[in-house]
Amino acid sequence: MCVAIPGTIIELDGTKARVDFNGNVVNAEAGLVDVKVGDKVLVHAGLIIQTMDTQMADEMEELFREIEDLKI
Repeated sequence: MCVAIPGTIIELDGTKARVDFNGNVVNAEAGLVDVKVGDKVLVHAGLIIQTMDTQMADEMEELFREIEDLKI
């Protein structure tokens, strides 16, 4: 199972994108979906696979923070 967290596109150069995941910046291929700087996206295996609205991205990030805080 893969879990993808939302990131924000901070730079585009053709079909190459730089995506910021809370300070961790990665390069990703943006040729599969129509994206622009500022979009929230999900990346899998180096490919942007989906854009998402800010509200959904914020909700997902909050859920991941809650999971991190669980004491198991």
